[in-house]
Amino acid sequence: MTTPPLRLAYVPGATPAKWARIWSERHPDHRLELVPVSAAGAAEAVRSGSVDMALLRLPAQTSGLAVIPLYQETTVAVVPKDHVVTAADELCAADLVGEPVLLPGDDALHWDQSPGTVVEHRPETTADAIELVAAGVGALIVPQSLARLHHRRDLTFRPIADAPESTVALAFTEGQPQPPVEEFVGIVRGRRAGSSRGQTEPAPKRTAREKTLAKQAARAAAGKKATPKRGASAAKRPRRR
Repeated sequence: MTTPPLRLAYVPGATPAKWARIWSERHPDHRLELVPVSAAGAAEAVRSGSVDMALLRLPAQTSGLAVIPLYQETTVAVVPKDHVVTAADELCAADLVGEPVLLPGDDALHWDQSPGTVVEHRPETTADAIELVAAGVGALIVPQSLARLHHRRDLTFRPIADAPESTVALAFTEGQPQPPVEEFVGIVRGRRAGSSRGQTEPAPKRTAREKTLAKQAARAAAGKKATPKRGASAAKRPRRR
């Protein structure tokens, strides 16, 4: 009987490649199927059972799901390369006050106090908004991975230091997860293969005192090897007459 694949949905900009590689190395006979989904449909895809898990962005409607935050992304402003704000390597929200800003229908940040003046026309997707940025309609504020995903040679982006970060999380159905899902959770949490749960916890870190004692012992051992015995040194010296 063929084992059904483990299905992992992922929203635009999320990067499951590292975990997918580890899964394939540990479970070559159990296929991991990567399923691209829209940001709005990721949670529902898990609830409906069309996928087993999803990499999605928070905040999201995750009722009925267990959620494990994985990492956070810097928020950036995407602008034309000749835009005035590109003179700085990093922006703050105040630098965009008064600037026209695009708010796509699939906005990933949900920043209530986003700077700038929202353009009346709302593009349906981030990809559509990128086209409007290139046309000079306004700036676009997105997680950095989306700026890279929709990279264009005529556009650039700058991080916004005081903007909220975008959190990428793994979501799956609440309750006791199925063994394949539990195994994948172990992978994203950084556990190694081999423990009773299929993983090995990282070795505990040494305390500062333990590190200091180890260094002292190493120096003492090195000193004993390098310092000649007094008797040997005296034997080599010629006697004074």
